[in-house]
Amino acid sequence: MTRLAGRRMPRRIVQLLVGLFLYGIGIAFIVRAAIGAAPWDVLTQGIARHVPLTFGMITILVSVVVLLLWIPLRQRPGVGTVLNALLVGPSADVGFLLIPETDSLWIRVPFFVVGLLLLSAATGLYIGAAFGPGPRDGLMTGLHRRTGWAIWIVRTGLEVTVVAVGWVLGGNVGIGTVAFALLVGPMCQFFMRLFRVPLDRPTTSEGSESTVTSPIHIAGRTTR
Repeated sequence: MTRLAGRRMPRRIVQLLVGLFLYGIGIAFIVRAAIGAAPWDVLTQGIARHVPLTFGMITILVSVVVLLLWIPLRQRPGVGTVLNALLVGPSADVGFLLIPETDSLWIRVPFFVVGLLLLSAATGLYIGAAFGPGPRDGLMTGLHRRTGWAIWIVRTGLEVTVVAVGWVLGGNVGIGTVAFALLVGPMCQFFMRLFRVPLDRPTTSEGSESTVTSPIHIAGRTTR
């Protein structure tokens, strides 16, 4: 660990925890909007119709299953990966306690917008803290590395599969699911650049330290 990374550890920890909490709240807003959930949340909703567990508990269990799939892919989780698996679900359950259900479309659409903004900003916060990818993104990048398939092919295949299974089980698929798929990548990219915590100081060609940080290259994906 560089000295710069060590000095910025308190900020990174705060970003990680705040980001994971807000991610769960963002999920709750989107689900309460009831116009179509994010792909993995469609799966969680579907499972919730058939088992006596909360949305948050199912989210944790799905994350654990996804992490088990990392083993044959030889992926290594970080601290952020483990905390993501453990904290996002309970945060979503807190959100459901705070955010009421409503039948009014004029309220549900703003709920979706707020949820998407919160989720995207939360992604920027906790990924910018650089403690490791979320379970689902690690699965995506692991499959990409092992199969050689393009990231977009792996991502699309995973999300189409979980949406289909979730829909069959009774999850909410709608225009919000499509809007999420189209908008979340660019929004997360913006917030990841905004909240990135530089962990080193690039050097110039003469060997002196430069204060300019390199841009982040992102595959256009929320990390969970």
